[in-house]
Amino acid sequence: MRGTTPEVEDRARALRKEMTQAETVLWRALRGQRIRGLNFRRQHPVLSFIVDFYCPARKLCIELDGGIHDTADQAAKDVARTATLEAGGYHVLRFRNEEVTSDLSTVLRRIRASLDTL
Repeated sequence: MRGTTPEVEDRARALRKEMTQAETVLWRALRGQRIRGLNFRRQHPVLSFIVDFYCPARKLCIELDGGIHDTADQAAKDVARTATLEAGGYHVLRFRNEEVTSDLSTVLRRIRASLDTL
């Protein structure tokens, strides 16, 4: 992958093998160009980060947040990460794991709405 290091690529590969339940649920809905005919990638390097899901055609990054993101330290890192991605021209959507597992249709509706505006 362009602009990454072998270490980042190895970490992304490992993360694809260790997906959370919410990531697996959302991946089943996104893969195979099921949303607006667009391709999504999972655990994909973008800038210096590995984002949970990425749509290269629209520069859309989708991040799923579990309980670890409730800490003040992690919340601050998430804000900085989002700001860095947005400064690089990327769009970021964040969802709680619970949103994906309990109300996937609403999550997909929000993703489609975002794609329609990009």
